[in-house]
Amino acid sequence: MKINFINIGFGNVVSSARIIAILNPGSRALKRFKDEAKDRGKLVDATEGKKVRSIILTDSDHVILSAIQTETLLNRFLEIKNLENE
Repeated sequence: MKINFINIGFGNVVSSARIIAILNPGSRALKRFKDEAKDRGKLVDATEGKKVRSIILTDSDHVILSAIQTETLLNRFLEIKNLENE
């Protein structure tokens, strides 16, 4: 199985096989979820100090913050999945 990666901004990548969800960070519940991940040592901030525009959940229980819009990450994810299915 070929491992494909998604660029989540600023030269950072995540394995597409490990992604469970890509979420908009707007809700209060997701802010609490982010804080809980930080307390557990499972938060990865890949924003380089920019505004958080999406939250990526992985199967390893990590929460990854990205400065890239959710829709853009979703399109990148779908492109990779389409390549895997060819």
